[in-house]
Amino acid sequence: MKITKAEFAGSSTRVTQKPARKAPEFAFIGRSNVGKSSLINMLTAHSKLAKTSQTPGKTQLVNHFLINDSWYLVDLPGYGYAKLPDKDRARLRHIIWDYINNSEELVMLMVLIDSRHDMQEVDLRFINELGEKGIPFGLIFTKADKMGTEALQQQLSKNKGRLLEDWEELPPCFVSSSVKGQGKEDILNYIGSILQTL
Repeated sequence: MKITKAEFAGSSTRVTQKPARKAPEFAFIGRSNVGKSSLINMLTAHSKLAKTSQTPGKTQLVNHFLINDSWYLVDLPGYGYAKLPDKDRARLRHIIWDYINNSEELVMLMVLIDSRHDMQEVDLRFINELGEKGIPFGLIFTKADKMGTEALQQQLSKNKGRLLEDWEELPPCFVSSSVKGQGKEDILNYIGSILQTL
């Protein structure tokens, strides 16, 4: 699948405030500073669609982008940002889970993990919570250009092994680099294949 059109469709803090036009939704989420905005801009070939920032926790709303006039790419706030005050963390958690639990158009959640590091407890807790709620999800390991090929493969194997301690099988997994465009075709083709089944 190729993205030929991507436009901002609206921001919300509650699922009842979503864009009025209904279409399948593929949502992207990860810990703050995992490279989510850069990945979204890479996938859409639109350098300023999602706002990138050196300051983690920039996304504090649910942002809908209408893709090819047929589906939404949804940019969710990051989870697990420790430097936010408790009340702000609680507010973001409410926004995130209100969307995940209540958006009838959500087809799949793409959870972003920094490929350079061991999966953190906050990642594992979030993924396990998705499993408990029966939310379909995939994993995108970001920033693959920051490591050598062998070190990257070792780290990916370690993270997948950790997941298999809790899961009988792995969800769909992708490896991406926003700098090099790696993973773009695989991710979009996967989304395209799901859209064809709907």
